[in-house]
Amino acid sequence: MTNAYIPIGKLFNVKKGELQSTKCTPGEYAFITAAEDWKTHENFAYECEALVFAAAASGSLGRTHYVDGKFTASDLCFVLTVKDAKMYPINMQFYHFVFNSLKNAVVKATKSGTSKESINQSNFNSYQLPYFDIVQQDLWIDKLKNTLVKKDLIINELNKQQGLLKKLRKQILQEAIEGKLSADWRANNPKSEPASEVLKRIKAEKIGLYKKSQQYSSQQVEDQEKLFKIPSSWEWCRLGDIVLSAKDGPHESPEYSKSGIPFISTRNISTSGINFSSSKFISKQYHEILSKKCKPEKGDILYTKGGTTGVACVNTYDIDFNVWVHVAVLKKPVSMNSFYIQHVLNSPHCHYQSQKYTHGIGNQDLGLTRMIKITTPLPPYAEQEFIVEKIERLFKMCDQLEARLDSNQAYTEDLMQSVLKEAFTHEIKILEPVDA
Repeated sequence: MTNAYIPIGKLFNVKKGELQSTKCTPGEYAFITAAEDWKTHENFAYECEALVFAAAASGSLGRTHYVDGKFTASDLCFVLTVKDAKMYPINMQFYHFVFNSLKNAVVKATKSGTSKESINQSNFNSYQLPYFDIVQQDLWIDKLKNTLVKKDLIINELNKQQGLLKKLRKQILQEAIEGKLSADWRANNPKSEPASEVLKRIKAEKIGLYKKSQQYSSQQVEDQEKLFKIPSSWEWCRLGDIVLSAKDGPHESPEYSKSGIPFISTRNISTSGINFSSSKFISKQYHEILSKKCKPEKGDILYTKGGTTGVACVNTYDIDFNVWVHVAVLKKPVSMNSFYIQHVLNSPHCHYQSQKYTHGIGNQDLGLTRMIKITTPLPPYAEQEFIVEKIERLFKMCDQLEARLDSNQAYTEDLMQSVLKEAFTHEIKILEPVDA
């Protein structure tokens, strides 16, 4: 038989697994779930060669296992066995590669649901897979196995390089706040004003803005908190010393609207900026009420304090929006560079402290009164600007390297499909889909 596209339901018997994971009793037989690792169970439901396809676990949709022997399968999976060995002979190991190589396409075409996605069995049965002549299946299985080994080696190396890039970004930030990135700048600018003058101006700005009772009472940074040496023109201080105020959003669940003013939480914030695409909305009236306490403005620093804590980014948007309790809004003094505050808070030194000051088990919170105790080195204002520019240049280089790694990763992911395509088109002139 020549190669063609055949519905899954014509190639395989498709049955839903029968065992809930909560009812699993460890034993001597394989229990195959949607997860990557297998479990065991005291009984078995099948004794055959089969494919087990993850059909209802959103994080694992489309993962396919190959099994040959006694096993049982999760009720979140489909069990596929050969339907007609005479009409459509199947090499199950070969089709294990086929399903995993075409995973994204199969899932996209057959899934249903929004908040909780799963594979629709009717859609799955109707999905047309490339069917290969059994001779080709047997001939190409070794090549697929060799390709998989190469793919895994390449992906492991790419993942290793991705990890090194993450470490490099952290190292850049750490060297920035230790003054190492700006050593040449200081050598060329020996008469720049010291950071102590910056602190004086920030204090004067606070006096002009707030009553004495509203002003942060600074605690001196103790010697044991100074974990590394900084340049003589710098100062050790606390976060509360270098921001005008630190406030957060409402502590109660807000009244959401279908449209209106964007309302963001921790999930909308990353070190690269604010993502409004998944933000919720509140009414303009409610926004005005919240703004009396906390109103984010362009140039403010947003700092996550609930859930994933200790992530900072500058608000670069000149639009109205508001934040939930899990986000702190840090107001920038005139004498501070917003992006320097962002980078220093994302540095290993400050991030470690943010985790130390995060309390709670179920609902983790980096409280405002603890947050402002975070110690940080402070350079002169002109040096802050130089440091920010240098970090941005170095991060841009990291971005370019990361883009190349992503491109290589995408190419690697296509390796298996390329081999399958080569097998499918080998000695084929015309491909005609077969109706379900």
